[in-house]
Formats: sequence, structure tokens, C-alpha cells
Amino acid sequence: MIMKTTFSKLALLVTVGGLAATAHAGTITVKGSDTLVILAQKWAEVYMKKNPDVKIQVTGGGSGTGFAALQNKTTDICDASRKIKGAEIANCVKAFGRRPTEYRVAMDGLTVFVHADNPVKELTLMQLEEIFTGKIKNWKEVGGPDAKISVFSRENSSGTYEFFKEKVLKGRDFTASAKTMQGTAAVIQGVAKEKNSIGYGGAAYAHGVKSLAVKFDESSPAIAPTEETVVKMTYPIWRYLYCYIDPALDKGEVHTYLRWLMSDEGQALVKDIGYFPLPKHLRQ
Repeated sequence: MIMKTTFSKLALLVTVGGLAATAHAGTITVKGSDTLVILAQKWAEVYMKKNPDVKIQVTGGGSGTGFAALQNKTTDICDASRKIKGAEIANCVKAFGRRPTEYRVAMDGLTVFVHADNPVKELTLMQLEEIFTGKIKNWKEVGGPDAKISVFSRENSSGTYEFFKEKVLKGRDFTASAKTMQGTAAVIQGVAKEKNSIGYGGAAYAHGVKSLAVKFDESSPAIAPTEETVVKMTYPIWRYLYCYIDPALDKGEVHTYLRWLMSDEGQALVKDIGYFPLPKHLRQ
């Protein structure tokens, strides 16, 4: 899906499906995380209105796609919903001689979605692990109706997929019956349509579905992904959202733009979109 918005003579291209961004002289290119793409779009729109000489192209496709573009020198900024891996750092060092600079730009409560009519309100981390790996197959096993659970997941180039697999599934594979979706918006659409489904994604996408509270274990309180619980890091599946850049490119207008993302104005847009602003002491 391609959404194109033009401001005067400037164009912002946002591609969720993973088409390659084409760099032009005087253009800041941003590529990567589908989780971040809706926020990156808003940042670019507002920044270009304030700075009409700057053109910003924002492209999705997944964190892995963004890191590949970064090391291939086909994007200025890589958006990521997970930390960069050792192999990706090594590839960047090989490509441009240094490890990329990391910017934390927002916080997110990775949210578990179910159909709006699902009576289940909360699940433990263990229950989530067993549902998404296929050990738990029926909602009645976790206090819901007698109905087979339909699992929605993200593609493996997604940082959200990798984060969820590491933090919730403890590295285990998703159930073979999981429906793999290109983008969180597609996960939401699937969960909203299928009554007995479950999925996961960034908090900003939680519209038209029910968000579950998550418990560390059976004896722990259920915690919803709110600004307070995410910023205080009490929600069990909180995470940072990142931008990565070749240090040689982190200057001039690109550096000014990255710094603006963490300004009060930039962080207010984080909240407007549905993610959570960085505490001021964490803004680089």
C-alpha cells in the first residue's frame, strides 16, 4: 500500500509493503520498521512543513529491511523496533568502517490484540508463549470460550516478530498454523475479522480490537500497556524504538532532524500517534 501526500513542491512517500526508497539530492531517506512507519510519516510531515527546503522520504518494510538498506548505503536513517544485531553491526562496519550510531526515539508497549468480543481480558507471559507456539490451542484453556485459537503473526523481517519471539516465546518458533502478515495493520485487520483470533504489534495500531493486559505470572497483577506502565518499565513487554545511522552521515540537516525527533515537539507527536515519549533524561 502506498500513501502519498504532497506539501507544496515536496512529497512524502510512505510504503508499508517494503518497496525500496530512492534517494535524491537534498532528500533525507528513512527506511525500516513497520511499527515506526506511521510515526515516521507524521514526523516527516510536520518537519517538512516547518522546513520547506527539506524533503524526507519514509519507507517501511520491516526493521531487517532497514538494516540491510543501512549497510547497503541506500538509506540515511534506519528505523528499527529492536536493537541492532551483532551480525548487522559487523556488516555496517564492513560497509562504512564504523558501527552505526543508535538513537532511542520513542517507547512502545508491544500489545497483544484479540477480537473485540473476546471475553478474555488478561494473559500471563507463559500463556502467551504457549498460545503462540501452539501448545495452547483452545480459548477454554485460558478462561475463554470453547473455540480454536487463530494466531496472527508478523513476517520474519519484522523487528516486532523478532522481539516478540525473543521476549515472549523465549526463542521458540511460532506455531506452524500462524498466519504471517505483512505489517501490523494487516494483523489488526485479521484479528478484527476473526472472532477467535489473537495477534500482536505496536500500541499505536490498537484500534478496532481489544488489547489484553499482561501478567508476569499467575501471582502478578495484570498490567495494561499505558504511558505510565511503559515509561516506568513495569509493563512486561515494553521496548524502545530506534533510529540508526552511519556516523559519517550524522551531520547537517540529518543530525538536526534526528535531534528534533527527541525535542519536546517531536516527542509530543510520539504521544499523538499512540506510542510513548522518552523520559527527558533518556533523550540523547
